[in-house]
Amino acid sequence: MSTRATQAQVAATSFFALFAIVGLALYGLPFFYDFMVRDFGWSRGQVTSGNAISKLIVGPLFGFLAGWLVDRFGPRRLMIAGILMAGVALVGLGMIRTLAGFYLFYVFNALGYVCGGPLPNQVLLSRWFTGGRGRAMGVAYLGIGIGGAVVPFLAVWLTRVVGWQGALQGLGVLIVVVALPMAWFVRESPASTTSPTSTNLHKPSVRPILHRPAFYLLLVGSMCSIAAVGGTNQHLKLFLSLDHGFTQGAAAQIVSLVLASSLVGRLGMGWLADRIPKKYVMLLIYLLVVSAIPLLFLTATPGAIYFFAVVFGIGLGGEYMVIPLMAAELFGVQVLGRVMGIVLTADGVGEAVAPWLVGRMRDAAGSYASGFVALIACALVGALAISFLPRTSSAVPAFVGAQHAAPLREG
Repeated sequence: MSTRATQAQVAATSFFALFAIVGLALYGLPFFYDFMVRDFGWSRGQVTSGNAISKLIVGPLFGFLAGWLVDRFGPRRLMIAGILMAGVALVGLGMIRTLAGFYLFYVFNALGYVCGGPLPNQVLLSRWFTGGRGRAMGVAYLGIGIGGAVVPFLAVWLTRVVGWQGALQGLGVLIVVVALPMAWFVRESPASTTSPTSTNLHKPSVRPILHRPAFYLLLVGSMCSIAAVGGTNQHLKLFLSLDHGFTQGAAAQIVSLVLASSLVGRLGMGWLADRIPKKYVMLLIYLLVVSAIPLLFLTATPGAIYFFAVVFGIGLGGEYMVIPLMAAELFGVQVLGRVMGIVLTADGVGEAVAPWLVGRMRDAAGSYASGFVALIACALVGALAISFLPRTSSAVPAFVGAQHAAPLREG
């Protein structure tokens, strides 16, 4: 198979893996929270605590390990395990009636996300693409937007046919069917054609990176912005359905519009990242998130919620995609798995804690006002941190080597 054909296969593999694990599982689960509140009598803090507890356990324990495993053994086997665990998680969540079962299967969902989600796919894409890496990442990340845009309508249809618990089980099966075949056959890197062990050799140390301010600016900036995105996204259906009386179909339209707009964000920001300094692309994305959340205070104003969905969706689309692009430019692809293992672990903590805190604030105050203000402040901190990042990739560490540093000077 030619290199171009293999690159197309790699992009398709990441597309379907992200479609399933992020689009269907991560963005699909919050669509069922209001059913759990109504049928089980759980609070908003409780239905968002599964995401918090699972990621606070799984992220710190397995995030660093997953990054090391990807750099050491390649992303394919980790992706296969993640896809299977994500499918089991949704099937299990469709069968539970207790909080203990809810937490157990949310741990499986978090493991699936760590092992099969952005981390291994970012490394896989970065290994196969040098020129046009932003475009490749943007195309692959369309899977998240398409999966997230489809899942609300799919969930509504399945719920009408088999109930909301049957719908969750159906989505779990769909995850495995869609993503596993492609991941099973993908090649891990161009180097694998010459030596099966080449991906395990000459790995530079990540320690010098941990002494660079840019690493911590990226860590704090991405963690804060993703916390704001996660806190908003996890509560959006609850906010629309329970607080503002939107029907299931109307809420599905808004949620789907967010993820449909994210397609524009993924393609547009990927295109920009290949043409202007990635720092400015990242800052633009984070400012879109900051400007979108206040629009939720205007939900009663005609058209405001749709404007929110478009602006927030565009920011959401570029959010996860731009982080590995920035990390690869700053630190090189040879340590990308380990760097992103640390960054995504921190991001996962933010993404887990923010929805839970917003849920507790809503339960205590009877309104989302204070929670949304907290999310806006968090997003602003993230944007501020990113504004201090270096503008170019001239600071790529010497230990990356000239053969690896050269392609990172694009854009």
